[in-house]
Amino acid sequence: MKNVLISGASVAGPALAYWLHRHGTRATVVERAEAVRPGGLAVDFRGTAMTVLDRMGILDELRAHETESGNLVIVDEAGGPVATMPGEIFSGELEVLKSDLTRILYDLTKHDTEYIFGDSISALTEGPDGVLVDFERGASRTFDLVVGADGLHSKVRALAFGPEEEFANSLGYLFAAFGLENYLGLTRDGLSHPNGRKSVSVAPVNRGTELRAHLMFPAVPGALARGDVAAQKQVIAEVFAGVGWEVPTLLAALDRAEDLYFDDMSQVRMPRWSTGRVVLLGDAGYCASPMSGRGTSQALIGAYVLAGELANGADHTAAFAEYERALRDYVEMNHEMGRYAVSSFDLPPTQEMFDAMAAANTDDNSHDRVPVKDYAADLTVL
Repeated sequence: MKNVLISGASVAGPALAYWLHRHGTRATVVERAEAVRPGGLAVDFRGTAMTVLDRMGILDELRAHETESGNLVIVDEAGGPVATMPGEIFSGELEVLKSDLTRILYDLTKHDTEYIFGDSISALTEGPDGVLVDFERGASRTFDLVVGADGLHSKVRALAFGPEEEFANSLGYLFAAFGLENYLGLTRDGLSHPNGRKSVSVAPVNRGTELRAHLMFPAVPGALARGDVAAQKQVIAEVFAGVGWEVPTLLAALDRAEDLYFDDMSQVRMPRWSTGRVVLLGDAGYCASPMSGRGTSQALIGAYVLAGELANGADHTAAFAEYERALRDYVEMNHEMGRYAVSSFDLPPTQEMFDAMAAANTDDNSHDRVPVKDYAADLTVL
């Protein structure tokens, strides 16, 4: 195997490029954006994902950018506390802004990986010795393997496996996030106000210099209007009109925001993650939804395992099969957790519920401690 094309320069793609280089394989990463994307949510890491970051040599650097999130205080319409969600439920062992993670991963790989920004795959034609890839802008090229690491709305998945609607399963909610000034003066703890099946929360980031707002609400047909940000903001404003607490101020900030993230709360469920010389990684193949809290960990662990199996000497078919075997149970558990988290929206928030969530899966038997091989040390176990 001489060269691998990876679609997507967020987390899974650069992480895979790093490990492929370590195993002696050249990687090319194509990204439709003109540069590494700014903004995004806070992301957290748990269990084996922490080990992978340490082996990549970037754990200490990430710790320097830790959000230092505290707890999430649930408040009523007047701002009075109702219950407190312990921070370990949503921030894991380490939490950073996604923009810090993607920048660090790009800096780690940019000298050893070919990056093609501002382009996208338009067609895949597999032959006996490789995949002919047509690009929207650049000239066609042939690669040994193609990896779709291009997220929930993966172009590679659509080209190689079929339309998105065959694999993306909506959980019935839409999710929005954006940044704004820390006008509430929050330092560590965030605040959240549920209103029926709607929820709005704010949390301090960047050492309290700004806030990150998150809004969730039942799906509205046609609300995404993908690409039309003004229409998306209008939908959100209409859904939350009349909701009290800090919502009017947050909606005014939303109108000015330039970093809105807005998407369906979906899971990608596929009977297999590869076909021929094409394989999916991270959210493209097994998105568990933001509610699982495991998307970034899945991407990092998946990249580590996929590169390790490809370097094991077996052909790509066997490597893809072992990659999926190693991670399928872990992914299925994360999917289950994502569905459970969404179902909890129908329950009134209580301290007993949050304490039980914090106590679950915290010991050495936690499913976040994935039993994968140490591909850099004679295939011993982590």
